[in-house]
Amino acid sequence: MSSKIKQIAGLTLFLIPAFQVTAQSFRLGTELQSNMVIQQNKPLLVWGDAAPGSIVEVQADWTAGWQKDTADNKGHWQLQVPVPAAIPGEANPQNLRVRNNDKELNIQNVLIGDVWFCSGQSNMDMQLKPFLPWLLGTMHYQQEIANAYFPAIRLFDLETNFSATPLRYGKGQWTICSPQTVPDFSAVAYFFARDLYLKRRIPIGLVVSSIGASTAQAWTSRDSLQADRILNEKYLYPYDTSARAKEVIDATVTFDKVARPTLLYNAMIHPLRHISLSGFLWYQGESNRHDGAIYTRLMAAMIRNWRNLFGQGDLPFYYVQVAPYNWQENNPEAFEYAVLREAQSAIRSVVPAAEMVVTMDIADPNDIHPRNKQDVGYRLAQIALAKQYGFNSLVHKGPEYESVQTKKDTLIVSFKMNGLGSGLGTSDGQAPQHFYVAGKDKKFYPATATIRNNQVLLLSDKVKNPIAVRYAFTNYPVTNFGNIEGFPALPFRSSF
Repeated sequence: MSSKIKQIAGLTLFLIPAFQVTAQSFRLGTELQSNMVIQQNKPLLVWGDAAPGSIVEVQADWTAGWQKDTADNKGHWQLQVPVPAAIPGEANPQNLRVRNNDKELNIQNVLIGDVWFCSGQSNMDMQLKPFLPWLLGTMHYQQEIANAYFPAIRLFDLETNFSATPLRYGKGQWTICSPQTVPDFSAVAYFFARDLYLKRRIPIGLVVSSIGASTAQAWTSRDSLQADRILNEKYLYPYDTSARAKEVIDATVTFDKVARPTLLYNAMIHPLRHISLSGFLWYQGESNRHDGAIYTRLMAAMIRNWRNLFGQGDLPFYYVQVAPYNWQENNPEAFEYAVLREAQSAIRSVVPAAEMVVTMDIADPNDIHPRNKQDVGYRLAQIALAKQYGFNSLVHKGPEYESVQTKKDTLIVSFKMNGLGSGLGTSDGQAPQHFYVAGKDKKFYPATATIRNNQVLLLSDKVKNPIAVRYAFTNYPVTNFGNIEGFPALPFRSSF
């Protein structure tokens, strides 16, 4: 059972506080452990603490000779080790030796491949195995677990912690993927890595730092929130001007702390800042359900914050749009969750190298944790293959609204070419669902939808002169419309 899921469910469990390190301790950075995957074609930063003024030496199997650094007056040291390209089909274990005075640490069974940083809230944290009664496990989890023998896939799962200031270290451990270990893997991260590995045949490292119920502002630094007046007033000011500003922050999990600005960034992002990466995966939004008007701005700040911290340029940021969910309200007209999805979609227009997975067709409106994590991982992998790995012609997303025109009593909806794939279609062979039209009175009514070539024609006997269209723009419409390759269309509204 995931320790993080246990904590957020019970809210009474405690974590061991982060180990306090003296400047004289010889210690390696958080992620530098046996069984790790290191990023190909980027320097490996070997770092840690030692006695001030002492010499630290590093030697890797794939390099010649030793590199040296001297610990500064705080005991901090770091070295860059060049890393070659991974060779498809080969996963040869490597060793890394680090010594300081009479102590030597040997990091064994290291693989060179691609490393992905995976974060968010419970849908990223959700494991393959069940955690009853809250989580039923992924679809076909028994079979998925039994088949999960992929020793070239490794997981580093950072332990949950909170801090009012950025931490130098965190705690976690690298795990080799097998039927014995994969039940505890993030399901989305695992299915992404599996599909990527089967296509590319190079090792995949998953660095997972996530916790249920967390907000985006909790994963964002104080400096980033303070730099934006609107974000500062919305998120920081209410805490900084209340009694909570004086609260002692420890590792005990509470709903307040997983939502509180900066605490997770400080304890669960900053300690991992030295890892070289291929990119980020993000699955979050449920806890920002009512922040649709500001969520694009918040996420843009968070993404820039992370990219600046890791210092590797505009690292790709691939994220998952929240799935249909009724919030126990069963109100078919409610649409605040649709506004959040709209804000999520808009991230792509304000942040470079950001791409989104749509999940409107694979949800259960009664379960905020949809069990079909296989398709989520597959769609993330398709984006990575198309955008980073040279599979340029690969279909990796669904139809996206481009324009609408009126022809008498019919609305004709056109879609952008790059999401059409082999053409429009439905997953069940029925007419497209969840289209609505409105006239000048701005009252929307269900419309009959017909696919004609690469357009959708809409009619409603209640709207004689339609001028606006909405598609799947409510809280929990499970859709059937997309392209022939099986990627669902993005929800949208043309106006109003």
